[in-house]
Amino acid sequence: MLLVIFMKKNIVFLFFLLALTSLGQPNKSHPDEENVLWHSPSENSLGSMPAGNGDLGINLWVEQSGDLLFYLSKTDTWNENSRLFKLGRIRLSLSPNLFTAGNWFVQELKLKDGVIHIEGGNKKNPVSIDVWVDANHPVVEMKVKSSGLVEGKVSLEIWRDHRRQVTSKKEVYSFPATGAPDLFIEPDTIIESDNRLVWAHRNLHSIWTKNLELQALGEWTKDHSDPLLNRTFGGMILSKEMKKTDHQTLQTKQPLKEFSVSVFALTEQTKTLDEWTDSIKKIADYTRQVSAKNRFENHKKWWNSFWDRSYIRISTTDTSQIKTVQSINQGYCLQRYMNGCSGRGNFPIKFNGSIFTVDTKNLPGDNSGFDGDYRRWDGAYWFQNTRLPYWSMLAAGDFDLMLPLFKMYLNDLPLRKLATRKYYGHDGAFFPETFYFWGAYMNENYGLNREGKPDGLTDNLYIRRYWQGGLELSLMMLDYYSMTQNETFARETLIPFTAEILTFFDQHWQRDANDKIRFEPAQSLETWRVAVNPLPEIAGLRNVVSRLLQLNPDLQTKEHNELWKKIINDLPPIPIKEVNGKKVIAPAENCAERQNTENPELYAVFPYRIFGIGKPHLDIGINTFNERGDKSTGGWVQNAIQAACLGLTNEAAGFVSANFAASNKNYRFPATWGPNYDWTPDQDHGSVTMIALQNMLLQTNENTVSVLPAWPEKWDVEFKLHTPGNSFIKGSYSEIKGLKIVGKGVPKTIRIRNCMNDKELK
Repeated sequence: MLLVIFMKKNIVFLFFLLALTSLGQPNKSHPDEENVLWHSPSENSLGSMPAGNGDLGINLWVEQSGDLLFYLSKTDTWNENSRLFKLGRIRLSLSPNLFTAGNWFVQELKLKDGVIHIEGGNKKNPVSIDVWVDANHPVVEMKVKSSGLVEGKVSLEIWRDHRRQVTSKKEVYSFPATGAPDLFIEPDTIIESDNRLVWAHRNLHSIWTKNLELQALGEWTKDHSDPLLNRTFGGMILSKEMKKTDHQTLQTKQPLKEFSVSVFALTEQTKTLDEWTDSIKKIADYTRQVSAKNRFENHKKWWNSFWDRSYIRISTTDTSQIKTVQSINQGYCLQRYMNGCSGRGNFPIKFNGSIFTVDTKNLPGDNSGFDGDYRRWDGAYWFQNTRLPYWSMLAAGDFDLMLPLFKMYLNDLPLRKLATRKYYGHDGAFFPETFYFWGAYMNENYGLNREGKPDGLTDNLYIRRYWQGGLELSLMMLDYYSMTQNETFARETLIPFTAEILTFFDQHWQRDANDKIRFEPAQSLETWRVAVNPLPEIAGLRNVVSRLLQLNPDLQTKEHNELWKKIINDLPPIPIKEVNGKKVIAPAENCAERQNTENPELYAVFPYRIFGIGKPHLDIGINTFNERGDKSTGGWVQNAIQAACLGLTNEAAGFVSANFAASNKNYRFPATWGPNYDWTPDQDHGSVTMIALQNMLLQTNENTVSVLPAWPEKWDVEFKLHTPGNSFIKGSYSEIKGLKIVGKGVPKTIRIRNCMNDKELK
């Protein structure tokens, strides 16, 4: 279907409507214009450039000395205290050194192919290095080519070379969750191997058992294995053209014009270190049976396909807006790239730096002096922060990147059912706001001294009754199913998970005199410590249960359907109050003891979408937004998204522009946001802004798609975004030519929102 709309002043012209399959325009999906290009080496790791294959990642830079370095990281390298460690650092040195000052130098991140390309030297003797993290195998490849003969040396650099007690108050604060009186960093091990550099970190002790025993869940340890103990992670470096000169160095056998280096990584729980060593050798040998050339072609195909899924590219003829739209294009593209680099691993993306943290030894200010393992808030998952990259993946069509999040929560469901039964004596499951990847509270949040306290009551007042994250994840799963139509996912993940979450919410609270659930005691997010009938719980249940009732009955049991209907019937109304003579959404029916700066009332706009474009009482949503307490932006703050969902074009555009321009200037890579409330690079900051931009362009409501619901008149755009029903909409808009859209399997109704007069057309 192709719809062409021409808008001039307040007149809307619909030119034609035809069934077509393509716009006949050049492919705009490949992000060549957003490649990051540097013409000089970097001073240190703050000038690093990220790359990854979804699980394995690097931060790469070339120093003024001419050496190439990169940190190696992975999504599952949990140490004894459940901190996400780096694997190590790799250094490549060339002789003669062709990257010295005064010589020609280029370093480019080629987004389309997922490659970092470096070249330089002089006209007589240029050299190039291509570095890529194989999209299909656990290996980093470096290919060096020179017009003249060069020698190469690869060195393994590890900083965890002895047992170190953590004494710095700032570093202790980064991982207080262990609850241990003395915190230690255990050393890595260099492993003997023929002509390969092999090293690993092996967990010989673990916090897991004591963590569960503290929380009255010790019985879980009898029938389940410790996920930390004997977890071993490390790497292997090898090259056909190099020989081993010591335990941490490989050297070319003779001067060459071309050579390659492969760096493999593995995390595995094994009975012995020797078993782990055998495993990584087998992986390396198996991978190398396929030529690097063929693997590189398949690697590029994966990245090309990734960029073909979706895109947003803005342009403008307004000279005052050119820098703004360039910043937005780059910010959106680079944040999505970083999601792709880290979203296919064994564990979800860490909001506080992902796998792209670096040392801060050269960073000015209070955050200076840490090694590459450090991250504020450290290793636990915080749902309110973790969720944000994943909301951005739906419209982008990056459904494969969402699966690690769903997998972790589904794996943790049995423990949370046990905790619910143990603490509250009823069925169902609740998830804490902050927890280790196996599903238990962080020790310090739970409370180390349990004398006189009931099981389950946390010391941390910010999260004591903050349980609505399970509802939001249920809604995300519903959206995932709506987008993909994957019935296996619905049967094996969506329904089992949401059924336990809703059972908890049904059974945990008493009913009032009107037979409605009375959420008391409760809280409204982290902001209102004391609340009765908090908005996020009511809005979340209303949306989730309504959506479940619309599913195919074959996907759920009769008992499920009866429970959904019961909950809908028992829900209290959305809390509404008056402010300055206007109706607004309230954060709760009653609330007190404010302790944070969120706007819980706007959860009715996003993520729960009760109020918004094409829905009843849009004016109440807008009134609420105008009267919100926190008007800031940046980090996990959702004002940008909520403005877009309400059709507030100027506000949404302003927030998106400000956020994507807010890169940390102490770092060289443009998408190094933060630290804001978390750490650098802040994955919430870029993801919030992605979600807002997507909602400015496209919003879905059941069988209706709203196009340009909050789009500035002066921003021309070409886009492809995904919609429910395994469909997408691709189109273009310009102030002069109007709007053209093509849909594949789109819903029956497309609503076009006139950018000039805010009227909607069907």
